[in-house]
Amino acid sequence: MPKGTFSDLVAFLAVARDRSFTKAAGKLGVSTSALSHTVRGLEERLGLRLLTRTTRSVAPTQVGERLIERVGHRFDEIEAELKALTELRDRPAGTIRITTAEHAANTILAPALAKLLPKYPDISVEVTIELGLIDIVAQRYDAGVRSGEQVARDMVAVRIGPDMRWAVVATPAYFARQAPPKRPQDLTEHNCINLRLASGGLYPWEFARGGGEFSVRVQGQITFNATNLRLNAALAGLGVAYLPEDLASPHIAAGRLKRVLEEWCPTYPGFHLYYPSRRQASSAFSVVVDALRYRR
Repeated sequence: MPKGTFSDLVAFLAVARDRSFTKAAGKLGVSTSALSHTVRGLEERLGLRLLTRTTRSVAPTQVGERLIERVGHRFDEIEAELKALTELRDRPAGTIRITTAEHAANTILAPALAKLLPKYPDISVEVTIELGLIDIVAQRYDAGVRSGEQVARDMVAVRIGPDMRWAVVATPAYFARQAPPKRPQDLTEHNCINLRLASGGLYPWEFARGGGEFSVRVQGQITFNATNLRLNAALAGLGVAYLPEDLASPHIAAGRLKRVLEEWCPTYPGFHLYYPSRRQASSAFSVVVDALRYRR
């Protein structure tokens, strides 16, 4: 199709349907002379007269009527689809894919989405639990969720949760059998519940005091790759666990778990939603981000 033919056809259809260059020019936002020049140029390229013009009226010729019949409805369909797309912009819709850590999925994403999604029936969210960091661009995720310190600097980061702290816990019955540790290094003498990382290694328990940070590699009879399983194992008396404080706190308050080494457990940046800075945000994505945004 020669350059400009599409816009020329739009001009012709407007004139033919309104039977007036003046009315059509007003709707298209152009001058009457410019519109007349456009239609005449189309006729010259086709070598056919499309409109019959008199001083008082404008009407399509037989050829013009055929052109309206054959292509007019297609332009109507295009206009309808563009209108539908505009409505999608005004009414957020689409699927948002998020990769996240298990703890964030349970404590932040699930509660927020439970409130959001009923209000936006055209938005779908796919949440995938990943044990390790992945390339969200290569894996075609819209966003990822990790603690603030794990987010790359070239990403846009939006805080979605408060700062986090870890807790070392076990049942009172366990500590009745074995004396509680007085310092992190004493954990090497305990039956600890380990976390297996996506890399294949075991997660080292991290501590800090007096401005210094260090980690302790613990041993135990049982290892999981999921946070809730480690919590359940601790509640079952299988050993000492290193858990997010907010997950352990209710059980500590109820007396089901006893906390130790509290003064050694540092605070870390909370969970952040991150995505590429060059990403063109859809209205659906913006709605999800706003719903997850942490507000103190």
